[in-house]
Amino acid sequence: MHVHETEFVIFDVETTGLEPLRGDRIIEIAAKKVKNRKVVDVFESFINPKRDIPLEAQQINKITPGMIAGAPTHDIVLPQMMQFIGNACLVGHNIGFDLKFLCYELSLLGRRLNDATPAIDTLKMAKKFVPQLTSHRLQSVALFLGVTVKQTHRALADVELTNSILSHLLYMAEAQKVTTLKQVIDEFSVLKPVFKIERVDQELLF
Repeated sequence: MHVHETEFVIFDVETTGLEPLRGDRIIEIAAKKVKNRKVVDVFESFINPKRDIPLEAQQINKITPGMIAGAPTHDIVLPQMMQFIGNACLVGHNIGFDLKFLCYELSLLGRRLNDATPAIDTLKMAKKFVPQLTSHRLQSVALFLGVTVKQTHRALADVELTNSILSHLLYMAEAQKVTTLKQVIDEFSVLKPVFKIERVDQELLF
């Protein structure tokens, strides 16, 4: 399959911290479904983590406790996200971070991503195609590629930036004869983490 014909789901999460195994949770998730370079669907939701949001996290993503107080919990949102993903190829910038949280939260529900679902990292693509950059953070790559940066560290804003740089990077890949989904997966995919939860605290089951 030519890479342009691929259905991509570009996604991003905002969290209470960096480590799900230490109690950090997703508080916002967003995704865009893209095919033939056109956005065909959008998914976005706050998630009530049933825990405090540290001030450090609030300072980064500007998500306050009041914003998520009435939001649905992960057992409502994540099945919707799974349905949204369907059979698409996942994409994210430094996607390993987002996958770590998504897979952990799914494991709490006794679910996991489909083994056949590929996960492409635009960070790996950027390091390959724009190696001259000293920083390959999302904002840095976007600015280098001429993409306007209006907001960062919010899920949908980061998804929009990632979608824009993905389009540029796929053109660069095509110029180097990387044109099929298989080629992109072989070079730029990452492994999906697997969490085996022996015992789930009842308070996490909501």
